[in-house]
Amino acid sequence: MKRLFLTFVTLLVVTFPARAEIAIQEITTPAGLNAWLVEEHSLPFTALEIRFRGGTSLDRPGKRGAVNFMVGLLEEGAGELDARGFAEARESLAASYRFGAYDDAVTVSAQFLSENRDAALELLHTALTEPRFDDAAIERVRAQVMSHLASRVTDPNAIAGETWDRMAYGDHPYGSYRVGTTDSVAGLTRDDLVTALNDAIALDRIYVAAVGDITAEELSQLLDDLFDGLPATGAPLPSRANFALSGGVTVVPFDTPQSVAMFGHTGITRDDPDFFAAFVVNEVLGGRGSNSRLMQEVREKRGLTYGIGTYLADADLSETVMGHFSSQNGSMAEAIDVVRAEWAKVAQDGITQDELAAAQTYLTGSYPLRFDGNANIANIMVSMQMEGLPVDYIATRNDQVMAVTLEDAKRVAARVYDPDGLHFVVVGQPEGVVSN
Repeated sequence: MKRLFLTFVTLLVVTFPARAEIAIQEITTPAGLNAWLVEEHSLPFTALEIRFRGGTSLDRPGKRGAVNFMVGLLEEGAGELDARGFAEARESLAASYRFGAYDDAVTVSAQFLSENRDAALELLHTALTEPRFDDAAIERVRAQVMSHLASRVTDPNAIAGETWDRMAYGDHPYGSYRVGTTDSVAGLTRDDLVTALNDAIALDRIYVAAVGDITAEELSQLLDDLFDGLPATGAPLPSRANFALSGGVTVVPFDTPQSVAMFGHTGITRDDPDFFAAFVVNEVLGGRGSNSRLMQEVREKRGLTYGIGTYLADADLSETVMGHFSSQNGSMAEAIDVVRAEWAKVAQDGITQDELAAAQTYLTGSYPLRFDGNANIANIMVSMQMEGLPVDYIATRNDQVMAVTLEDAKRVAARVYDPDGLHFVVVGQPEGVVSN
């Protein structure tokens, strides 16, 4: 049965056309839940994506890692089924469940065949509403989390990320690693996990999207049944995170021949009218592929790194422009100087007409390729909901990219990119680079 399920998934990816025109239905269930649906009846298969806003940012004081730990236990037994029984039930239904814990959301991804739809969703309902949190499962997952945390101590990328977050956000939940520390995870009890469940998985923070062999009426009833029994409200969301880093360099000594650098400053919100102009400018400066300015200047011309990129990082409670690269200890100082120079150049001069056209061509041409399967489409739709985007965004997104003019790009580059505010966190033994 599992092989049959995988065959259906493979066929679906092949047969669902890559396109950016998706017929989305907005539905409201009898219980008042909202969801987006794309019906696709060519194969008897459905992908369901669920988000609960808040995520690991809802960890209570002194309980860092509780939400992540709790999410790791959702498939480790529920209702009358222990961990083995739950796994066997899921396998017998050829269903797939994935649970994730992130700064701003707990995620649930479910995929199931039409013939097993009711049973597959009943099993998922049990996982969400009646997780067992058995002692043996708790200790097994705790050991896995502890092993993960231990591995990060020797990972320069992890050290850079945690240093950046701590310095940028301090005591805010964004200021610490969402999985927790060895001390905080060691101290978590079963009661803490039950509290985390009720804080994070509740009716007042649900976003849902479905794609596949299901009608609006069927989905409405399915969702009301699936979420029946969840708490009406979860924990309050945290306040916005104040970004505390100013321009400069922070070096974290670490014994390695190659240093890692993370850099950036405050950014632009997703709902800002200038977002698409900033999006296009970022593609020119440090976007994907080898043609960005930073790839050309830092890698191609000088050979200072294997790869470098930047991105607009828009979390629920903060927004930044971020970048990342690695370089040999002896060349890190030069690489930083080049990045600073390109940052100042784009802020002062903007981009060229040729660069604008190339970025727009790439961004509009690559967008339809994201719609290559039910699960990907459902994931895109639920992300749209969380970001407050309209239901027709998929159809209008490329138009908004193409509407960016050279004047827009120059104005927004000057607004968003701040050479004086650019901060670098460097982990390694970089020659000629010191903390200031």
